[in-house]
Amino acid sequence: MSLIFQTQQKCIAIFALLCCFGVLLALIFSSVDIWGDDEDGITEENCSKNCRIVLVENIPDDLSLSVDGRSHVPLSAGFHTLLDQAKHSVELVSPVWNLNSWDLETMPSTGQQGQLLFQRLLSLNSHGVKLKIASSLPNSAELKTLAAHNAEIHFVNMTALTRGGLRSSFWIVDRKHFYIGSADMDWRSLSRRKELGVVVYNCSCLALDLHRVFSFYWQLHERDYIPSIWSKRVTALYGTQNALELQLNATKATAYVSTSPELFCPKDRTRDVDAIHQVIQSAKTFVFISVTDYLPLVKRGFRGVSVTRYWSLIDEVIREAVVLRGLKVRLLISFWKKTHPLTFNFVTSLRSLCMQLHNCSLEVRFFSHRDHQDDIQHGLNHNKYMVTDNALYIGNHDWVGSDFALNAGVGLVITMKNNLNDRGVTILEHLKAAFDRDWRSHYAKSL
Repeated sequence: MSLIFQTQQKCIAIFALLCCFGVLLALIFSSVDIWGDDEDGITEENCSKNCRIVLVENIPDDLSLSVDGRSHVPLSAGFHTLLDQAKHSVELVSPVWNLNSWDLETMPSTGQQGQLLFQRLLSLNSHGVKLKIASSLPNSAELKTLAAHNAEIHFVNMTALTRGGLRSSFWIVDRKHFYIGSADMDWRSLSRRKELGVVVYNCSCLALDLHRVFSFYWQLHERDYIPSIWSKRVTALYGTQNALELQLNATKATAYVSTSPELFCPKDRTRDVDAIHQVIQSAKTFVFISVTDYLPLVKRGFRGVSVTRYWSLIDEVIREAVVLRGLKVRLLISFWKKTHPLTFNFVTSLRSLCMQLHNCSLEVRFFSHRDHQDDIQHGLNHNKYMVTDNALYIGNHDWVGSDFALNAGVGLVITMKNNLNDRGVTILEHLKAAFDRDWRSHYAKSL
């Protein structure tokens, strides 16, 4: 009898272990798609590293900026060229969906580019191209219209996840081509606002890594928590320690994608703020920054009370670059209706660093186009980038502490490997020329 009893106990123990194992598997599979999204057969071994990159801008017609002879590619043309390339899929993230400017009966041409782009997105399905959109806007009329035309849409509940917002703005086409920049799916980004970004072609290695960011958002569909276990296919392929080596317009370079906030950084993914640190710390002579807003503060809610704290992560690395390393730093900030009053306090503090210091150079200017008081975004410099003598960072966030701490965004870091004298005109020179043009324009004014 005792032998039978012992056998029964063993069977019960084994059964209990199997049940626990089954429950664990169920929890894992319920928390995240273990296999992840299909990557169309693209792997780290067979992806393309011989890429072409183009700077794209939207400059409002009534913004008078000098031209230095370099070719200027309009943002709308960049978007349409990407759609021309699409054979299988378009994956798109935008914080805003407002391409149809129905309120502009008096100036229909102003919103024409937005309406045209929206119609092309609607027609993708009829051309056999799958449109997938990650969004935080469940009540968007335009997204509902796209869904009615067979677009697949997943919603990210940022309020529940971080108490922030989805600020990411990027496209991925056929896992080969992509766009990252300041522009939203808003008619203003194609007409009234000054925008800047890059379109990268035939670069499936980097596009695959950006697709993994998209997959991260995709798997958060209607969740109110961040899973503790993730698919391998959302982990980063490249970062600060293992950047992708590639050819950009026949010039050797390295690149990687960064994200924020920290909760949205799976294994090996570099945080946006760490990417910015790396670019500034690797600079040898200058750092030029162009952002809509600069405010090193984080505002959080705690037990129903709003608490604001100093956020030093970028402010300190700029101070170090100027005072300890002697770099020339220029900061171009937009001056508009929503500029926070404390912005002037912080930039005054930065400028005071160079008082009575030799070989110290930190300049701040405010970009302002105030001819149209009725539209606070008209002529707004919506750029969000940095360029140095050897690298660039183009992101989705303004340099505001709360953005990096709470909001979802994406950044692209590109570092040129050759010495200045060994390379031709690169994307760095194009971006520096765009900065110099804005900096010297009559719209940029000192404090």
